[in-house]
Amino acid sequence: MGSELKSLTGSNGSLAQHEDSPRGVSGAFKDERPLLKSDSNAGVAESTESIEEMEKKYAPYVRHDVYGTMGLGPWETKEKVLLGIALSILVPIRLVIGMLILVLYYLICRICTLFSAPNRDEEQEDYAHMGGWRRTTVINSGRFLSRAMLFTLGFYWISESHRSSSDQGESTGLRDESERPGAIVSNHVSHLDILYHMSSSFPSFVAKRSVAKLPLVGLISKCLGCVYVQRESKSSDFKGVAGIVTQRIIEAHQNELSPRMLLFPEGTTTNGDFLLPFKTGAFLAKVPVLPVIVRYPYSRFSPAWDTISGARHIFLLLCQFVNYMEVVHLPAYYPSEEEKENPKLYANNVRKLMAVEGNLTLSEIGLAEKRIYHAALNGNSLPRALHQKDD
Repeated sequence: MGSELKSLTGSNGSLAQHEDSPRGVSGAFKDERPLLKSDSNAGVAESTESIEEMEKKYAPYVRHDVYGTMGLGPWETKEKVLLGIALSILVPIRLVIGMLILVLYYLICRICTLFSAPNRDEEQEDYAHMGGWRRTTVINSGRFLSRAMLFTLGFYWISESHRSSSDQGESTGLRDESERPGAIVSNHVSHLDILYHMSSSFPSFVAKRSVAKLPLVGLISKCLGCVYVQRESKSSDFKGVAGIVTQRIIEAHQNELSPRMLLFPEGTTTNGDFLLPFKTGAFLAKVPVLPVIVRYPYSRFSPAWDTISGARHIFLLLCQFVNYMEVVHLPAYYPSEEEKENPKLYANNVRKLMAVEGNLTLSEIGLAEKRIYHAALNGNSLPRALHQKDD
């Protein structure tokens, strides 16, 4: 792990200031949000760096809730009592209801896909363009049951707000209001983001290829029309995946019966206070997008999936009596001609807009730094006390 940290070219924790003004004719946004930069010329990192130094470098992935880094404590007596009560009463009820909802929706998807051949394109397989009563049933039941699942997990109320173009001052790009956005772009905080978007608009989205093979969830993901990718693959199939995503976005742009694509352009989850660099996949189609900002206010447990393990995250989430979610829907972003020809500029301008509207800090670190941070927390360069708490 020491060698990994020595080769790190992560953030130096410095903050840069930007002027706060809407995008002008040139198509560029300026804002006053601090920018956490990754220093490509950083010197050799010490393997003995402190927790404070690590948290400064990897700020977008640091947990700040009462359960601490990786959810490993130390926990106060009050928290232990609350967890004990929840574990004996709340968790079993939520698990049973959650499984019933999942199985019910799987059965609905199974019935609706009987005698229906899936769309196949190389390693892709889905039922996204299934029509008639089958598609209507899958969508309506999916939206209702997704909201029911969120309710079961303690999200009894979801605060939603819709911003109009007038709220943002000047317009974004040359508009043709008849154009239908082909994709939803959202910040990524938790796996719960997907449940919310399913309940709200039931889009297609990008998922790991292994998801298609999971029991129950695999068929559901195919009915959603997931585009499957192999993140660890070093092959050249990225162009194929990018092509499929672009094609889906264009279809949704041109045909209101086609599902929109939901894309998390950051490529990974954060603690919800930052916005990572955007990948350009959602912007290659040169069509309008719908930006959405999701946040999870909390006082005890943060639903963010950052440095915490999946099992511990689900356990603590189930033990939380009430969870909160706030969602801001921004108006459709219509790209300028300059942005259409430059997807990187398009992505960057949407990102800056979302940072301003969502009061998020821009960060220039990404998935590579997240993996290094996780590896460090799991063992080789932090104080021995943290090692003893790790699983």
